[in-house]
Amino acid sequence: MTDSTQFVVIAEFQIKPGQVPAFLALAHNDASESLANEAGCLGFDVLTPEGSEDLVVLHEVYRDRDAFEHHKTMPHYAPFKESSAPLVAAEPTIRFFYTATRPS
Repeated sequence: MTDSTQFVVIAEFQIKPGQVPAFLALAHNDASESLANEAGCLGFDVLTPEGSEDLVVLHEVYRDRDAFEHHKTMPHYAPFKESSAPLVAAEPTIRFFYTATRPS
């Protein structure tokens, strides 16, 4: 991997009925705080898929894996994790990626 490779997190949350607005508020706060206070956080989108009313996807882009690990130590992370837990129907599906570099 090269220095230009970024670390990407895709987290899918199945939300309990009626809890999407509360979850979105928490997720947007986490995204805003991450972008404002973490130099290693390059992007943080809160997404709702077409055709699904109870699924929320977080698309997070970090400079590297260390920047993501740092994200989990920030003051805004624990309140998001703790407050969102009762709103989700199951454990989130979280996948980690690196941006692929084009072969020479």
